[in-house]
Amino acid sequence: MSTDIRFINELVRIVNGALRLDLDKVRNYTAFLAEKLENEGETSTAHRLRKMLEETDKQLRPADVRFSTALPVDAESRFPLVEHVKLKTMQEPPVQLSQPQWDVVNEFASVAKSYATLDSTELSGALSFLMYGPPGTGKSRLARHIAKELGLELYVARLDGLISSYLGSTSKNIRALFDFAAKTPCVLFLDEFDAIAKLRSDSQELGELKRVVNSFLQNLDTLGRQSIVLAATNHETLLDAAVWRRFTYRLALQLPSPEQRERMWADFIEPTQFSQRDLTVLSDLSEGFSGSDIREACARLKRRHFSTGQPLQLKDTFPVLQNLAIGAEDGARFVARFANKDVADVVHALRERDQRLYSLGMLAELTGLSKATIHRLSKREGEDHG
Repeated sequence: MSTDIRFINELVRIVNGALRLDLDKVRNYTAFLAEKLENEGETSTAHRLRKMLEETDKQLRPADVRFSTALPVDAESRFPLVEHVKLKTMQEPPVQLSQPQWDVVNEFASVAKSYATLDSTELSGALSFLMYGPPGTGKSRLARHIAKELGLELYVARLDGLISSYLGSTSKNIRALFDFAAKTPCVLFLDEFDAIAKLRSDSQELGELKRVVNSFLQNLDTLGRQSIVLAATNHETLLDAAVWRRFTYRLALQLPSPEQRERMWADFIEPTQFSQRDLTVLSDLSEGFSGSDIREACARLKRRHFSTGQPLQLKDTFPVLQNLAIGAEDGARFVARFANKDVADVVHALRERDQRLYSLGMLAELTGLSKATIHRLSKREGEDHG
């Protein structure tokens, strides 16, 4: 009985596919169940299921029906509409979230594991989760984390890629995407979701195109409770009330806090370690950076280390951060204010910001200058500003 409970989700989906005469869905979920059974040590049962699939492949399906395992493709270009993310081969540092954010994610994951089997007429449609916030704040990484947590494959659909120059093809693309999600054990991740929402509300768009977008939302509505849909947008203000209603779980992902930035530096910079005090300084200097920005800074530092063969020092980090701060909107990144400033201005500004954190010794390490020089510069700047 315990085995039945553990795999009841897959059994429900198989029965659902059988009742609808959906051979692709039955086969895909049976293969998925066999894999889960094997992972749980039920190798004999897994072998029996796989053997049944092989034996009935020719016997039960009509001569003109083929099981589909291929990705859905654009009706005109034949390019895939989704990308299969190979989660098993990916090694990533832990996702950094606050406890209230983890509470939402963990609730969603817990419900998703049993949602298809809940016996309630009030529960219908796909289980859906919308992530929103600035670029680089971890929406795609969180989607991968959720898929891993659920033990499901992740398929990413970038919605701007669904829009064809031919409206009829766009409708076919939308239908193909959701047919694929309904038949396949997976998490469907709708990236750049605002592309659809923007088209729906843009007064410059044709009425027919708006109807196509409304059709997309209707397709989302008709997905059964066996389906799990994630979506992400950098522009949540473009989403109207009708779009928000499609997502029962919502999570804002903002720029990381000082504590989160410090953990990110520690995670991303390995195996080259900075001291705890160094990490606190790096966290402060990277104020206004996204998690993606910090990861890129660490990648640049590692490349520098491997290309020069020299151990990383704190003085290597400051020019990298300054360079990555170029292009930030509204000067949101703290170090952007030091563009075109000489070292004396930088020393004075950091001393004013936090004398204890930016001690003379720390500033010497950060700039590569001697402590005596830093002392002279800070004293001179103090007199100039006095």
